[in-house]
Amino acid sequence: MNTSVGKIAKMIMTDEAPETPLQKKLGEVGKKLGLAALAICFLIFIIGLFKKIPPIEMFMTSVGLAVAAIPEGLPAIVTILLSIGVTKMAKQNSIIRKLPAVETLGSSNIICSDKTGTLTQNKMTVVKIFENNLVEQNNFSNNKNILQLACMCTDCDISYKKNKVLVEGEATEKALVEAAIKQGQNKEELYEQMQRINEVSFDSKRKLMTTVHKKGDGYRIITKGAPDVLLNKCNKIYLNGAVNVLDNMQKSTILKQNNNMANEALRVIAVAYLDLKNLPQHIDENIEKDLIFVGLIGMIDPPRPGVKEAVATCKKAGIKTIMITGDHIITAKAIAKDLGILTLGDKTLTGEELEKMPQEKLEKDIMDYSVFARVSPEHKVRIVKAFKAKGNVVAMTGDRSE
Repeated sequence: MNTSVGKIAKMIMTDEAPETPLQKKLGEVGKKLGLAALAICFLIFIIGLFKKIPPIEMFMTSVGLAVAAIPEGLPAIVTILLSIGVTKMAKQNSIIRKLPAVETLGSSNIICSDKTGTLTQNKMTVVKIFENNLVEQNNFSNNKNILQLACMCTDCDISYKKNKVLVEGEATEKALVEAAIKQGQNKEELYEQMQRINEVSFDSKRKLMTTVHKKGDGYRIITKGAPDVLLNKCNKIYLNGAVNVLDNMQKSTILKQNNNMANEALRVIAVAYLDLKNLPQHIDENIEKDLIFVGLIGMIDPPRPGVKEAVATCKKAGIKTIMITGDHIITAKAIAKDLGILTLGDKTLTGEELEKMPQEKLEKDIMDYSVFARVSPEHKVRIVKAFKAKGNVVAMTGDRSE
């Protein structure tokens, strides 16, 4: 239970499933019918006493009426109707495991959606690189250094079929490896020169991934991840073949370029490295410090066909669509505006801001927000609970296991 999967499982186990709208309505109907039956039975009993019918006989008659008033066929009718709904949904390629879920889905007025792979195609392509204080678009002949480092810090597998190079792996990393191959930087060949000996895996809280490579008599640490996070781990910058001190002016330039790319709806990855003579005894996230910043890589992930129309249809039906993503807030806002999720007057919130916000405050203002960026799985639970606290029926969709 101390693993990441265990913590998510604990959140699910401790979070009790609420009653569906149908279950609530059936409960109300049951109470009303019960009270009405008792009132009628009591009235019949009193009338019988006035007509001098024996009390025992009237009591048995009243009990018989109460039993007859119970709608025994209602659960069966509801089950049949729900099964018809599930069958219709199955014909639309939507499989529903639990019968009440089909009715709850029809009652939803909030849809929380992941961005990558759900609202977008999850087909990343490198389109822009910022290195050596220069921005290059589409043609990256001068950016072999950053692509070399980036592709080495991935978990992609390379195979060959009919003289073609096939890359398998997560969409973002796949885009980095494919861009490097186009510039003659094959990951497998690079690993022969600098063997990968250790790693600090990507973590959604750190927003970073690090690999450790053997380089001659020393070692090379390569880190990639969120620019705003990685930049704080760097104190030097690689410019035109030399390592220089990373000053505030240079940091400002980097952040400006990051924002420019994000405003173009690009996912931005920063790359840094560090050469060491000796490695620390324990390889963990503590090695991600005093790094040498190399540059930024911008990737495009186009929206899925039909998503914009689907969001518009939901809006007409009175359903509010919410984007919840781990991407940078500017990137999220750009895509949300394009899809019609973020409209005039809507607010956005980052995971960092969410951490500082009390749950009561979040529940009070939750309906003002349409985009949540840089969030973790724990944040998603808080967001959904806040919407439900306002009496909303919330649906959650996405392609992530978290």
